[in-house]
Amino acid sequence: MGRVRTKTVKKFSRQRLRNKIAGFSTHLMKRIQKGPVRGISLKLQEEERERRMDFVPDESAIKTDEIKVDKETLDMLSALGMADIPGLVEVEPQAIIAPPVFGRPGGAGRRY
Repeated sequence: MGRVRTKTVKKFSRQRLRNKIAGFSTHLMKRIQKGPVRGISLKLQEEERERRMDFVPDESAIKTDEIKVDKETLDMLSALGMADIPGLVEVEPQAIIAPPVFGRPGGAGRRY
């Protein structure tokens, strides 16, 4: 049996490690281009996060002129002393329609 040369083994393992590092760095660069990456703090990402946190919209998205609630909810708000919230309007409750069920009829699915 012949001996394994240590120089060639080192050369291959070194090349393999270099390829792994290059592949992972390429992978990270693609992720950074798509958006913020968890665990990596780049100055550009920090500035973007601060810009998003400091943003104040012109008009609030939760500002509503009319809040539709059913009688039961209105009674609960009255019990809590919050029935005088401006914009509360009582409406009739609507029937809930069950979503369609896909798969086998009558079965709850496979059990393993």
